[in-house]
Amino acid sequence: MGETTYSIGEGPAMRVSLSLPEGTAEAIRARVGKREFSAFIAEAVERELRGQVLDEYLADCESRKGPVSDPARQRARHVFDEVFAEESEWPAAS
Repeated sequence: MGETTYSIGEGPAMRVSLSLPEGTAEAIRARVGKREFSAFIAEAVERELRGQVLDEYLADCESRKGPVSDPARQRARHVFDEVFAEESEWPAAS
């Protein structure tokens, strides 16, 4: 029996230890409440991961085809967000 592999944003919840500056933790609790703290952190991490994936994709494009213009970068981010919104996966990063 093989081990199940999950994509970002998928799978059962898993308890992890996380250290944050106290001011940051208090600001999150003030904004979303104690019950939504974990969901807020998970969504923020998923946005960061998606941003890194997009940055890696754009860097690969630049290495193969040359510089990517700012309008093209903005369009890529928009398309990337639309695709994930349609797939009901990660929340929009923009």
